[in-house]
Formats: sequence, structure tokens, C-alpha cells
Amino acid sequence: MAQTDRVAMNTDNALKIGLFGANCSSGRAATKVPERWSAHWGECLELARMADQARIDFLLPIGRWKGYGGETDLQGETLETLTWATGLLGATERITIFGTVHAPLFHPLIAAKQCVTADQVGGGRFGLNIVCGWNEGEFEMFGAQQRDHESRYAYAQEWVDIVKLAWTKQEDFDYRGNFFDLHGVRAYPKPVGGSRPVIMNAGGSPVGQAFALRNCDAFFTATASSRLSIEENTRTIRGIKDAASAMGRETEVFTVGQVICRTSKAEAQDYYQHAIVDEADWDAIDSMLANRGMTPQNTPADEFREKRIACARLGVGGYPFIGTPDDIAGELDNLRRAGLRGIAISFVNYLDEFPLFRDEVLPRLEDLGSRARR
Repeated sequence: MAQTDRVAMNTDNALKIGLFGANCSSGRAATKVPERWSAHWGECLELARMADQARIDFLLPIGRWKGYGGETDLQGETLETLTWATGLLGATERITIFGTVHAPLFHPLIAAKQCVTADQVGGGRFGLNIVCGWNEGEFEMFGAQQRDHESRYAYAQEWVDIVKLAWTKQEDFDYRGNFFDLHGVRAYPKPVGGSRPVIMNAGGSPVGQAFALRNCDAFFTATASSRLSIEENTRTIRGIKDAASAMGRETEVFTVGQVICRTSKAEAQDYYQHAIVDEADWDAIDSMLANRGMTPQNTPADEFREKRIACARLGVGGYPFIGTPDDIAGELDNLRRAGLRGIAISFVNYLDEFPLFRDEVLPRLEDLGSRARR
């Protein structure tokens, strides 16, 4: 199996499409509506098989250990991502499925072995999403100390170096760094086909972005600020790819978004207002903001109010794609034309809403050249 096939997720689709966050209760929507996603295993299994049959490119889970509270305890019930991915890989045939791993909480040799096991089950369809850690409440659960920002990525660099060595070294090896001192490491079997799993990361800071571009095949970034202009989006993506090229690497650029697709634009907009704004779980959103150091006590009232609304609209599910199948397909195709390689999308309820996306949006994307004919 060639590494290029891994990075392409074994499809010819110009725009890769994945489903994001289905392993967590409420998915990527801080909403109280009764139809919100539960993330029970049976639903995840049904969704994975449905996505596999529709030739969706990947499934991307959220690495979450503790919910955000509120009336719904947003993302409070979650399925651990490596075992989730392994189970779903055994039940599907084509789709790439990622595990999301907090580097500070998993020893790299254990993580490397878990990833290889999943990759063997899936015949080379496993991917690794590396998270360097930011949620202080989760670290406290494990009795782990969160490192400062610079050290966090220095640690992650050693972590990913060890994982890659475990995947590729055919002989025993030692590793000595600032954080790890390993002797006589032996790791068998290796990933399927002599190539390694595709690796992705989302780094917002300059240090985080440099880590992602240095180590990963896919870099996740926000594109909402440039969404209204293909030209501006092109410049954003080009800048990221140029930065990777300066490191001697090629990195594909991905983003995330929330889809609310209905047969009429008015219906889609009405549901977005109802589910994402009117029925928002504001206590959970306040908890998310507090995790980022923003509270009513340290933030001016008007600014905090704006941040709450922005978090509900953009900060949980990502940029919202709202409208008819024509609207959604057109906007997704614009991302592809700007140079974006893929997008991980979420729905308020994946099983209820994916069929319309599959039956109406995907064929339009085929007509536009963003997706290969099924």
C-alpha cells in the first residue's frame, strides 16, 4: 500500500468528505433539541456502514474524556476513539477511520501498538489524529500536569517521533530525548503494506501549526473568516501549503463545518435558528468558554454575550453550511476550488440528516467535479 494512497484515503475524490464527532453525545451541536445525537454504539455502527456504502472518505472522532455540563452534559457520553475505530473498521470495507489520541495521556509505544492493531483490522484504513492537549479539567481527571504551550509541542514531537519509529524500524532501537528514555524497543507487527497510517492535527498557534506541518499529512484549519471569497480562501490555503513546502513537506489542508440541509432554504434556516440558537445549551457553552479562560467575571458583558453567541454558532460545530442541496454543494465546491483537500462535517442528528446529504448533495458534487462518480 503506497503512502500516497493512504493520504488520498484510497479514493479519487477531489474533495474528501468525512463525518466528525459521531462518537460523542450531542456530536458537535450544543443543543437541547430531543433529536440531538446520542452516540450509542448501535447508531455509530449504522452510520459507519451507511457512510461506507455512500463512499464517504473518513470518520473523525473527538477525543473527549469529560463533558461540558449544562442541561445536556454536552459530549458527556463518549466512546473511546481507538477502540471505536477498531470496531468500525471491522464492520466496514472502504472508509478510512481515525482514532484521536491525546499524546500526553497515552504512552507512545502503547499508542503505536493500538494504532497498528486497528490498521490490521481495517486492512490499512486507520488514521491517527494527534491532540497535544488543552482541556485542563480533563488533565486533572488523570492527575496529569498540563505543560506550558512550548513544552507541550516539544513533548508531542518526541511522542510522534517514537510512534513513527515503532511503525517503521525493523530492528530494536533506543530513544533518548528530553521527555523519553527508552531502551531496546521492539514493535511488531507493523502497519499494513509497508506504509504508515495517515496523520492529522489541528494547530491554531504558530507553534501548533509548525508542529502539524512538520509531522502530519493533513492540517485542519478554520476557514470561516475567508469563506465569502474564494480568492481569500485560496490565499489562506496557499500560505499553509507554502509554509509546509518551506519545511520540505507536502501537507493537505482540511477544515470542519456543520451541515443543516433541507429541501428549502427557509426550512434550513429555521431549523438552524431553532436547534443551534433558540435551543442552545447555554450552560454548556459557558463551560466551554470557561475552559478557555473566559467568564462573565473577567470579560466585559457585551463582549461575553457576543462570544457566547459566536461559540454557539461557530465554536462547537464549526462554520455552518445552511440551505438547500444546491446551496451546500455550491459552497463545498468553492472550498475545493480554493485548494482545500477536505472537510469533516457534522449534523445535529447524523442518521436522520445524512440520507438527504447522500442522496442530493453528493450527486451535485459529482456534477461539479468535487467527487468521483459512484
